[in-house]
Amino acid sequence: MRTCTWAPTVFRGTQVVERTPPTAMPAGDDLTGMIRSFVQRVEDLNISHLLIAQRWWGNGEEIEGSSLDCLAMTAWFAALTSKVKLITAVHPGFFQPSAIAKWGATIDRLTNGRWGINVTSGWNLAEFEMYGIDALSHDERYQRSAEFIEVMRAAWAGKSSYRGAFYQTSDLDMEPRPTAALEIFQGGQSDSAIAMAAEHSDWMFLNGGPPEKIEGIINKVRSAANARGRTVRFALYAAPVCRATTDAAWDEINAKLSQVDADLVRKRRLRVDGAQGMWADTNDPLSALDTNEGYASRLIGSPQEIVRRAREFQQMGVDMLHLDIRDKLFVAEALPAIQAF
Repeated sequence: MRTCTWAPTVFRGTQVVERTPPTAMPAGDDLTGMIRSFVQRVEDLNISHLLIAQRWWGNGEEIEGSSLDCLAMTAWFAALTSKVKLITAVHPGFFQPSAIAKWGATIDRLTNGRWGINVTSGWNLAEFEMYGIDALSHDERYQRSAEFIEVMRAAWAGKSSYRGAFYQTSDLDMEPRPTAALEIFQGGQSDSAIAMAAEHSDWMFLNGGPPEKIEGIINKVRSAANARGRTVRFALYAAPVCRATTDAAWDEINAKLSQVDADLVRKRRLRVDGAQGMWADTNDPLSALDTNEGYASRLIGSPQEIVRRAREFQQMGVDMLHLDIRDKLFVAEALPAIQAF
């Protein structure tokens, strides 16, 4: 079982459970020291992948606070690491795929093949508007993303020309060549997202959810990919709460649920209106506790119970757990067992 965690680029999470006063993002030696320490811990824990988000605006309440730039931070993480694979989230529309292909090939050479891209079609429509980017309609964003991937794959494969509705290249000859095959990740779980994954992507990042929900999504994607003669792998987000007993873990979850700010949850649902199929389960109270529904995966309980739930996800087709690694007991007692699957 591969494991992934968020890169340290966002320093203020969502506030739907408890509001904390805003704090200034550190700078200079304070910032770089904090990042060095976190990244070293990631490698010491044998986390296989580090996901660097593109979040150029967030209000720090119903959406995480704005983050450090994804490209600059990937280059910095490349310099700080020796083992972990770096996955940079990129929103098509904000970047030209040919330019990202060149940038990515450089990171690939600097890291001996430790780079992949998470092509995120985007749902934070206010962010698009702020930066003057055409958000398009939901399905058109996935069409743009599909073209973005096609241009990148062609650029990494050799000399190429491309003419699509959104992107064009002419005799693109990228040198030096990358050393590894391009690995494409994506998110989403709408029909358009599933179609793009089946046709173009190697991995899908899934928001958290209970086994029956996750298995249903996996089966849909597998069916669509099999029809095209392709295979897609799956990474599931989870925020563990690991305690000595199941009751103690659920007592903590219930305390969080009792503090949920319903007004902020309502505002979040309005903010994420650009997404389809994500944050849509209003019947699952755990989905409201964080913006990627990590608690809804229910890695909640004793270490042994959490390991059993992780094994259940693996058996249905989850190849990677994308984890919040702040829970000390989980990291000490459950994580090593999960990584050994």
